[in-house]
Amino acid sequence: MTETHEPRRVETSHVPAEELTGPTHGADDHGADHGHDDHGHAAEALGPVDTWAWGAGVLGLAIAAVMAVAFALATGAILPA
Repeated sequence: MTETHEPRRVETSHVPAEELTGPTHGADDHGADHGHDDHGHAAEALGPVDTWAWGAGVLGLAIAAVMAVAFALATGAILPA
């Protein structure tokens, strides 16, 4: 016996992009007029630079470079004995 089920209707809270940013433009409006956003995306402002995070990243790269040189020296890849 084969059971058939009706498809479930899933309710979502998705809002169409046009309601968020306004109408998008047609394919013929992709010329050299750079005064507006052709794809209907809202402009996003960048936040401040996180100097502590960038500093930690740079320090991590420096430590990794020192460790790589130490490993190469210990295995004889640089200045073989």
